[in-house]
Amino acid sequence: QVQLVESGGGLVQAGGSLRLSCAASGSIFSRNRMGWYRQAPGKQRELVADITSGGFTNYADSVKGRFTISRDNAKTTVYLQMNNLKPEDTAVYYCGYYTDLTNPYWGQGTQVTVSS
Repeated sequence: QVQLVESGGGLVQAGGSLRLSCAASGSIFSRNRMGWYRQAPGKQRELVADITSGGFTNYADSVKGRFTISRDNAKTTVYLQMNNLKPEDTAVYYCGYYTDLTNPYWGQGTQVTVSS
């Protein structure tokens, strides 16, 4: 079992910044991928960005150049720095943990609201 605890969501004006954090605990595999997905009302959950335990990153086109994902492997914590936020970034953001050997685990979600 893996537990994920997210923090850092909130309300911000367009052009502002937020930083999300997700701390993983439990049965952590050394090789894993952690990332952030988001789901807006009436839309499907979509990948925002993820990062492997080796530091390889992947971003959705819509956030490239604005968001940065990073991780602290010693603490199995992943961060999402979100700059130049837009109203269309408004969604519930979910932290995910996944490996080749297990089903994915998800956090409880944190709301990000960007006002215009």
